[in-house]
Amino acid sequence: MKKSLFWLSAAFPSLFLALPALGSDTEITQQSDNTNIPYLSEIQLPITSAELLTQATPSGSTPENQPNVQPAKEENTDDDVDITIEAIAEPETIPESTPTYVIDQEEIKKQGASSVADVLKRMPGFAVNDVGHGADIHTGTYYRGASINQSVFLINGRPINNNVNTYHGTTDLNSIPVESIERVELSSGVTSALYGSSAFGGVVNIITKEGFGKPKLSSSLEFGSLNLNNQQFSFSGSLGAAKYNFSFERFFIDNRYRVPVGAANRDSQGFLSNADTATSTYFGNIGIDLNPRNSLNLDITALSSRRGLVYFGFPLQRDRLDHDGLNFGLSWKTRLGNGNTSNLTTTLGYNRNYFSTYGPTVFNGREFYRTGDLDTQQFTARIDHDWKIAANNNLRWGWDLKNTNLNGNALSSSPNRSAFNEAENRDVLNTALFAVNSWDITNSFRLDLGLRQSFDTQFGNYLNPSVGLRYAVSPLVAVRGSWAGGQRNPGLDQLYFYDTVHGWEPNPNLKPETGSSWTAGIDIKLAENLAGQFTYFGSSLSNRLGVVGGRWANIGLVDTNGLEAALRLNFANNWSTFLNYTYTDAKIKTGAERGLQLGMIPYSVLQTGIGYQNSGWQANLYVTYNSGARRAFFTRPGETTTDFVSSYVNLDLSGRIPLTQTLGLTVYLENLLGEQYERVNRIYSPGFTFRLGLSSSI
Repeated sequence: MKKSLFWLSAAFPSLFLALPALGSDTEITQQSDNTNIPYLSEIQLPITSAELLTQATPSGSTPENQPNVQPAKEENTDDDVDITIEAIAEPETIPESTPTYVIDQEEIKKQGASSVADVLKRMPGFAVNDVGHGADIHTGTYYRGASINQSVFLINGRPINNNVNTYHGTTDLNSIPVESIERVELSSGVTSALYGSSAFGGVVNIITKEGFGKPKLSSSLEFGSLNLNNQQFSFSGSLGAAKYNFSFERFFIDNRYRVPVGAANRDSQGFLSNADTATSTYFGNIGIDLNPRNSLNLDITALSSRRGLVYFGFPLQRDRLDHDGLNFGLSWKTRLGNGNTSNLTTTLGYNRNYFSTYGPTVFNGREFYRTGDLDTQQFTARIDHDWKIAANNNLRWGWDLKNTNLNGNALSSSPNRSAFNEAENRDVLNTALFAVNSWDITNSFRLDLGLRQSFDTQFGNYLNPSVGLRYAVSPLVAVRGSWAGGQRNPGLDQLYFYDTVHGWEPNPNLKPETGSSWTAGIDIKLAENLAGQFTYFGSSLSNRLGVVGGRWANIGLVDTNGLEAALRLNFANNWSTFLNYTYTDAKIKTGAERGLQLGMIPYSVLQTGIGYQNSGWQANLYVTYNSGARRAFFTRPGETTTDFVSSYVNLDLSGRIPLTQTLGLTVYLENLLGEQYERVNRIYSPGFTFRLGLSSSI
């Protein structure tokens, strides 16, 4: 402990000066005894404590000193909760130098999201191509121009990224359903010091549900176009000091619809082929308050996904992808000392992802078979100390460990590929010390300082600093900015494992992607019922990874600049609206494609919506504008790599009709305009689709 404090004081000489308490859902107060101190399970670490402005708790519904007790949300009736999709976080969220966006389970249900990808597509900064009917994992999820492996994805604060490249399976957000999700939080900037140097884009934290109160059974059944079939069940409650939540979700859709000539995977009958998806997910969470100073929490998620691939590089692809996942986490929260100024969280985690890609290949007129299996296992450990040093100084510091093992097998019966048949078994260990110090220099000026020192068995030791500031010009206006250095290491598959789907060779000489990201913005309350956050963002990334001549390589420098706006308006009782807009200019600065926009990243994405609800009735209209992205490669005759997909506008409508006090009819009408637009790289939407369902809670 003394050695750790010495390291921190040497690295952060200003950290141990006096500073204000950083906000969280539970107010931190100095107390000499345990009287009225909430249980540790009710205290959230700052990165997971963002509170929605749109969720005002009804007076008297929450017990004193228990602001996070779940029954308060249950009493928050439809009339009390606004319909905004991305609510702006409370200003006390750590760190404040970049915006934090939060979407909770009520908003997830309203927009009809069936996966994490569905949730993210309406959040500021995101361009999500691989979502919706007929979507494929190859077409990309981007946050502020950064790919999915250049952001950090967490479940309850534990990493779920396996750093496997997109074409092998990666973090498949379409296979993570929403039934077990309490809320999703998006942050960036100095937050990268807490969770990983690879967060050039941001940090997405998926918070799962916990049980409370009397046993409760919730369920929903949904059917719709393209043979969609979705069933969700959840059983939760509490017993004494223990609380529990168990969920199950099964989803299927065949995605067989007519597509125009030239579309990806168009079969002889003119239909999209091999695009079906089936997932089953099991989730369990058990929490126990051992006493007011200690609590334990265990959560387990098991996933099984079976789907066809619709990669845009081949006229008719028949490859299949099987994905089985298991995520396990055990956390222990303990209060150190008296009062509520020093809280320690210790977490152990296990994350396994098994991907099997298989399908036929043709050589000299004969059909052969090939398969590629990747079994990635990660063991993680984390110690996270949230410490209020003084009245105006909060320090969050700790230690991370992640050991990654990759077992891979590539096998092909084709003579032209048999030379690449192999079995790989590789390991890499990464440990890191991290610290974020938030210092209120004055009542209106806050400074965030972050350091992350990493030790990697593959790429050595490296230090990534970060800094952020926020200045409240007035009670209605605040300006902010941040800068963060980062490093993202190549995946073990890119270094050592042959890609059987595309025939891409690994490269053990790959260098890490290195660079920095920055933001500058303003938070403003334009009127009593109108709030907005406006952010300029940028990054410069050297040694970006790509494929050159069928082999993984460092392709050079990419600079990104953009603008992001998030507005929320409540203009009448039971009515609200939101608007999110993102402009992303991701320029390739070196190589043969110098000066071009990165492929598959649109310049402009706009999301807006308006909603009404009263006495259990709901109606929400969403509008999406996409400027179209550049076709990156695999062009056809008459096309070039500079061609852009046409822009499009899409309208979706969701609603709920109460049938009884506990039963409701849900309706989702998607693509109301019926336009079969090209989403990206010759992958087309199906036009108008619908979903109808019943939801109940007893």
